[in-house]
Amino acid sequence: MSTTILLTGHPGCGKTTLIKRVVERLNCPVGGFYTQEIREGSARQGFEIVTFDGQTGILAHVDIHSPRRVGRYGVNLAALESVGITSVRHAMQGGALVVIDEIGPMELFSAPFRQMVLDALDGDGVVLGSIVRRSKPFSDQIKARPDVTLVEVHPGNRDALVNELVARLRAAGCG
Repeated sequence: MSTTILLTGHPGCGKTTLIKRVVERLNCPVGGFYTQEIREGSARQGFEIVTFDGQTGILAHVDIHSPRRVGRYGVNLAALESVGITSVRHAMQGGALVVIDEIGPMELFSAPFRQMVLDALDGDGVVLGSIVRRSKPFSDQIKARPDVTLVEVHPGNRDALVNELVARLRAAGCG
């Protein structure tokens, strides 16, 4: 069974920033992906997937016309599946720390993504990720697993969590 730590909290509370800061402090192979905003000036236009080996893909954007939408964003499942899932699967095969940021509404449209999450959690590696705070059937199932440590992130504890998460991950074998 894997060691799994999933961060949750309100949108914009700093989950991705926390994941990136923790990963920077670890001395172990890392794979998987994080998401970041695509902005034009001060306006958010979408979200991009970024892998730890430098690949990128547009996960969602206001200009994407897709039947799968979250708010004003059309979701690009092809990028999620070709960039995001592939990077996580490579990390799992290579024994790296697996980063999945995030298990959220956009990603949950993809059945292959949901299966990849289950495979990562059922494996014997170490997983660090983020998960939607709102109730969704699949994410609720993941949050209820006894092998998942759920950590609530908010601006008041985000900085203190860096050292705590680094210590937990090092104890799990991630230098």
